[in-house]
Amino acid sequence: MATTRRSRLRSAFAVALTGSLGLLMSALGGLIAPAEAASTATGIHVSNGRVYEANGNEFVMRGVNHAYAWYPTRTGAVADIAAKGANTVRLVLASGDRWTKTSSSEVSSLIAQCKANKVICVLEVHDTTGYGEDSAATSLDRAADYWTGVKSALAGQEDYIVVNIGNEPYGNTGYGAWTDATKNAIRKLRDAGIRNALMVDAPNWGQDWSGTMKANAASVFSSDPDRNTIFSIHMYGVYDTAAEVQEYLNYFVGNNLPIVVGEFGDRRSDGDPDEDAIMATAQSLRVGYLGWSWSGNGGGVEYLDLVSNFDPNSLTAWGQRLFQGANGIVATAKKATVYSAGGSGGGTAPNGYPYCVNGSSSDPDGDGWGWENYRSCVVRGGAADH
Repeated sequence: MATTRRSRLRSAFAVALTGSLGLLMSALGGLIAPAEAASTATGIHVSNGRVYEANGNEFVMRGVNHAYAWYPTRTGAVADIAAKGANTVRLVLASGDRWTKTSSSEVSSLIAQCKANKVICVLEVHDTTGYGEDSAATSLDRAADYWTGVKSALAGQEDYIVVNIGNEPYGNTGYGAWTDATKNAIRKLRDAGIRNALMVDAPNWGQDWSGTMKANAASVFSSDPDRNTIFSIHMYGVYDTAAEVQEYLNYFVGNNLPIVVGEFGDRRSDGDPDEDAIMATAQSLRVGYLGWSWSGNGGGVEYLDLVSNFDPNSLTAWGQRLFQGANGIVATAKKATVYSAGGSGGGTAPNGYPYCVNGSSSDPDGDGWGWENYRSCVVRGGAADH
């Protein structure tokens, strides 16, 4: 989301259209290509509509958004968020089209911070927000160019990061182009050799009231040659009832399509999101969620700050709810096993050698063998893992 107020269409027609599309998709379910059974990727990957680590451990995101691109000097935010119990941090980056470009060295530094604090990174380009309606926004194609330009920072980090191609990539104008634009961006990243798990946001300022992402998710997933794309819905005023929340998330889970709630809050100018239903439904369905946002909101939505003034000891009412309430982060988050012995980093391979703690980043020549602590190690899932 942006820090300024944005108009969001939510008319009776929009709600009716969403419901009609859902009924149509159910009726034509047999004609929709199902999600493939498993990804061919290593590291964080999708299988049967779920997100897994390299070792096959299911990973459910429980975390927070942090607006790094706007507050690059707030260097302690990742550590503070991790200390509150989150297992994932979604970080706002910029492609340079609207905000100051986040450099490759900054990306590497942010990944290192996530690893040091034992959280999974979701990295997103924010310059795409509201494309088609907001004249300052840039395209998914430009966002894809940014990712190919920083791919050296992403390589070898497949165990630790997810690449969220572009935030809320269409507003309420021209969103019919979302499907092809998303497929083309995925293809550009894969053709460039980026193997990380990808995440794609819905159109309509992320809320998909038109049902565009919902109707086309299966074909978008199948367009990824790695079959390793996760869908992200942002739940604000459009999702003000439990029925709306449940219907949307159940559709994806029921069709083996990986879904996370990439942003949500407890209030919004376009309506009052049902955060209790969002968190309860996500927990019951084993769906990830990422609250917006750590601190620094402005333009009338300061109430979305989880802490005041970036102070981890000053939780707001929203922060108390997200971290400490029912189905909240403290009660439900489980740390990625890549950070524990016996996880996707650590433990012993079948051939008797230890697994590499740093995964494929320990293996620059790609033969499945790494070198750590003055001895050989095996990259989990690689050629030597037998």
